[in-house]
Amino acid sequence: MLFSSIPFLFYFFPAVLALYYLCSFSRLLQNTVLLLASLLFYAWGEPVNVVWMLLSILVNSVMGYLVRGGSRFKRRLFLTVDVLYNLGFLFFFKYLGFALEILSPVIGPVPFSPALPIGISFYTFQALSYVVDVYKGVVRPENPFYVGLYVSFFPQLIAGPIIQYKTVADQIRGRKSTFPMFSLGISRFVVGMGKKILLANCFAAVADNVFGWSAIGAERVAVPAMLAWLGSIAYTMQIYFDFSAYSDMAIGLGLCFGFKFGENFNYPYTAASVQDFWKRWHISLTDWFREYVYFPLGGSRVENQDHMVRNLFTVWLLTGIWHGANWTFILWGMYYFLLQLAERFFRYPDKIPFPALRHLYTLFIVNAGWVLFRADNLYQAGRFFLNMLGLNRNGFYSELAILLLRENWVFFLLGLVFCVPAARDVNAWLYQNPRSLPSWIFLLGYPVGLLLLSWGCVCYLSSGAYNPFIYFNF
Repeated sequence: MLFSSIPFLFYFFPAVLALYYLCSFSRLLQNTVLLLASLLFYAWGEPVNVVWMLLSILVNSVMGYLVRGGSRFKRRLFLTVDVLYNLGFLFFFKYLGFALEILSPVIGPVPFSPALPIGISFYTFQALSYVVDVYKGVVRPENPFYVGLYVSFFPQLIAGPIIQYKTVADQIRGRKSTFPMFSLGISRFVVGMGKKILLANCFAAVADNVFGWSAIGAERVAVPAMLAWLGSIAYTMQIYFDFSAYSDMAIGLGLCFGFKFGENFNYPYTAASVQDFWKRWHISLTDWFREYVYFPLGGSRVENQDHMVRNLFTVWLLTGIWHGANWTFILWGMYYFLLQLAERFFRYPDKIPFPALRHLYTLFIVNAGWVLFRADNLYQAGRFFLNMLGLNRNGFYSELAILLLRENWVFFLLGLVFCVPAARDVNAWLYQNPRSLPSWIFLLGYPVGLLLLSWGCVCYLSSGAYNPFIYFNF
C-alpha cells in the first residue's frame, strides 16, 4: 500500500488514527494498535511477506537477549550468527537470483528466483542495527512486541528513513502526542504528497518514456542528444522528489503518532562536492553505513592510507549492492567510491574558483550517476551515455524534447525552485517577522493552500494517472 493511494488516504490512515487516539488512556494499547496496523499495512499487497518479517523480528529479538549476557566470546559468537542470519536472509531474497544468473554458464538455467519482499533492505538493516546496539550496550534488550513495533512501524517500513532503535527507544514508551506535533505532521505529509504526486510523477512520465525509447536500441529509435539530456534531468528530478517526498510523508505520519524521526534529505542538489552530496542525500543510509561499517573498520582515522581506501571501497561496494541485484548498481557504487577517493586525495572541488562552478560540477557528476542507476543494464547505460554525447549517430536537436518542455515547463520550473532551500528561507524570515504583512497573509493562506494541494492530489489519483514509486522494491 502506497501513501499516495486512495485506500491509504481515505480508509487505512483515518481508521488507524481514530483507533489510536481513542486509546489515548493507554500507551500499551496505542502501541498495540500501531503494531497490528503496521502488520496489516505490510500484508496488504502480498500477505505471505509478513511471515518473513515476523521471522526477522523474532530472530533478532532473541539475538538481542543472547548478545547481552554471558562471556565476551559467546556474545561475539551470537552477534556473528545474527549478522550472518540477516545478511543471508537478505541475500536469499534479493541476490540469490542474481548470483545464480551469473553462475548460469556453469550450472545451467536459473532454477528459480525468490520473490522480493517489499522494503526488505530497510527493515533488515533496522533489525540488524538493533542487535548491534544491544551488543555495544547502547540500548537494552527488548521483548518481541517492542522490537516488532520498531521494525514494522508502517510510516517508515517500505522506504525508510532507516531508524536506529536508540533514537526511538524512549519514544516507543514515553512519547507525547500534542496538537502542534499533529498539525505539523499533517502539513508535512500533505507537502510530501504534493511533491510526490504533482512533481515526481510528472518527471517520471518524461524519464520513463525517454529511457524506454533508449532501451529499444539505436537501430530502431535514435534518441537525440537533447532528448537524452532531458530524460536524464527528468530522472534526476524524479528520484529526488519521489524519495524525499516519501521521507516527508513518513516523518509527517510519525509526528501524527508522536514520533520524531530525523531528516533524510537536506537539499542535496545544492551540494558543492560529491562528499557534500552524500551528507545531504539519504542521510539515514549514509549514517547507517558510517556507524555500522565504516567506523568499525577504522574509518579515516588510520595510519595506513591503504586501510582508509579499503574501508571506503567496502562501504561503497555494499552501498551499490544494497540498492539492487544488478551490475548497474555495483558499478554505480564503484563510481562514487572513485569520485570520493579522488576528492579526498586531490581536493579538486576546492580548487574550482567559483562556487557556482563547484555546484555545476557536482550536478553533472550526480546526473551521470543517476543515468547508470536508472538503466536496466550496462548496455543501455552505455547507449544512453553515447546518446547524451551525440556519439550514437543520433544528432542533437529534438522536436519531441521541445514538445515535452512546452508541456511540462511549469513542473520543471517548480522542481528547480523546490530543489533549493528557497521555501525554508522564506519560512525562516516569516518566523522572525511574525507581525509583518507577508506573515499575516501566509498565516491565513497556508491552510487554504494545503487544502487545495490535497484536493489536487486526490483528483490526480482519482483519475488513475501514472503513479510509480522508485524505492518500492528496495
